[in-house]
Amino acid sequence: MGPATTFCATCGAAVAELGGSGRAAAGQSRAGTAIALVLLDDLGAPVQRFERKSPDTTIGRQDGDIRFPEDVFLSPLHAKISWEQETLVVRDLGSRNGTWVFLEAPHRLVDGDLLLIGSQVIRFRRLGYPGPHPPDADATKRMGSLSPSTDIASLTQLRSDGSARDMIQLSPGRDVTIGREQGDWTFPYDPSMSARHALVRSEDADFVVVDANSRNGVAIAARGDVPLGHNSRVLVGDKLLRVEIPT
Repeated sequence: MGPATTFCATCGAAVAELGGSGRAAAGQSRAGTAIALVLLDDLGAPVQRFERKSPDTTIGRQDGDIRFPEDVFLSPLHAKISWEQETLVVRDLGSRNGTWVFLEAPHRLVDGDLLLIGSQVIRFRRLGYPGPHPPDADATKRMGSLSPSTDIASLTQLRSDGSARDMIQLSPGRDVTIGREQGDWTFPYDPSMSARHALVRSEDADFVVVDANSRNGVAIAARGDVPLGHNSRVLVGDKLLRVEIPT
């Protein structure tokens, strides 16, 4: 953690409470700590506050501890926020539209990750390395487009039905900027996307997504338990919730 860090992004504890190992100091267990979930409007202003003293909180349209019956994008039982030992985590409960956690730091992409950039859902996939081609019948060399290096991953824009619409290839040494007006991949029709919104950075054979100081941030779909910290933002349906963990 840097010198300006106030809270641990993994466990949510204040830095002043942490020892050199990054764990909560002795005698200051975080498990079961009461939290608050703050509903935010489109401008990020607080609308409603939910104080939660239970270690588990479920969210849904019809079922759950917190319900938003008017939200048609929310599944009947959508997500759960809970303490797992010393860590507050969010888990998607098989919802139709997923549970999204906004990035607070660069994220190293893994195969199958779904990103929310503006209102675009973008899937990251690792590509299989091509095997050797069978020899041609003659010695004539086949022509092809000149490329800087082998494509080893891709980003695919997904429609609401999950089908692919557009795609950009990723290769080592090539960074890709995504935005509404600026970058290698632009979406001029998306008003919720910043002019220069996100950067997918090449780091050897890996790729890291970074928020480029966008207005609305970059979110990743939760797979399994995703750690939350103080001021983490979670999108369920069309409801944006901010997590508050008392010190």
